[in-house]
Amino acid sequence: MKSITCMFRLWMTDRDRKIPSIYFLWMILIAAVAIIGPATQVWSQTGLTYTYFHTSKNHSPDAETVTVIGYPVRYVVRKGDTLLDIARNYRLGFNELEDLYPEVNPWVPPVEKELILPRMWILPQVRNAGIVINLAEFRLYHFLDKKELLGDSLNYFKEKVKSGEPELGFVRTYPVGIGDEIWNSPVGSFRIIEKRVKPTWYIPPSLISKYHPIKVVPPGPTNPLGDYFMGIGDAYGIHGTDNPWSVGRMVTHGCIRLYPEDIEFLFPTVAEGTPVQIVYEPVKIGFLNGTIYVEVHKDIYGKISDFKEYGYERLANFGLMEAVEPDRFEAELEKKSGMPVIVGTIDMPRNL
Repeated sequence: MKSITCMFRLWMTDRDRKIPSIYFLWMILIAAVAIIGPATQVWSQTGLTYTYFHTSKNHSPDAETVTVIGYPVRYVVRKGDTLLDIARNYRLGFNELEDLYPEVNPWVPPVEKELILPRMWILPQVRNAGIVINLAEFRLYHFLDKKELLGDSLNYFKEKVKSGEPELGFVRTYPVGIGDEIWNSPVGSFRIIEKRVKPTWYIPPSLISKYHPIKVVPPGPTNPLGDYFMGIGDAYGIHGTDNPWSVGRMVTHGCIRLYPEDIEFLFPTVAEGTPVQIVYEPVKIGFLNGTIYVEVHKDIYGKISDFKEYGYERLANFGLMEAVEPDRFEAELEKKSGMPVIVGTIDMPRNL
């Protein structure tokens, strides 16, 4: 029964997409392997696996490239709801609802107000197996190792890629909390160098004055690391939290924190030595069914001097300057809603 449910969920994820036919059967066969986790509501399930298809060169997308995952979800506010509760229940960070609905009181949203929950994301440009964290969108992507999922079948897919077919990939995604304005989370390449369950937090020298006289926080409900910690070096780590409402906010001293239920799922699926790439991409370009999407987030760390120029540079990386509608593209650069929006069409059909 669980395998049938898993196959249905993968079909739900990709049913309306123009997916190359050579992959369809394989998607069904590996669904039970790709989706692992407790049986809960589809939209609120942690660890939901998404498929994507991309060409071997990221700057050369075509009509079969699929780098937009998920779907928006309609939700009607009920009495007692807060945006923080809604975000957590649907595996979103608070920032994702705050940016989309800045006029709504997060603590007392209007009852019966209809919200469109942005459970749709463009994948970051870096998609190597391992963890990729995009600080600008407060989100972690876990790109799964196809060798573990496909086994001996991987060679079959490699041959298809050589013949021009788009490459198949699998990804899971989680909202995160990140470093604040003073203690920015670092950008760069790291690896998981340690894993701890029920960790003790040894307060680093840089924070001793803030927490004086406390020097050590033992495991428990008040430990800011939560129940799981994965170190990436230089005292930074990916961990849980004792304050779930901090996910989707700039609240840490540089570490990456997840909802308790998300880190509990992610922790056993990540081995020591796993690559971790932390990037800063406020503007992402994605593709689905021959259309071009843009997803724009705020420049939270103030790293970009000319945001419009930066946006067009991101577009130019894909050779698509002439393929988008400038007014629509620039409107999204201004709005910064965090929601993927169609801004153009790829006019490059594949000759099969």
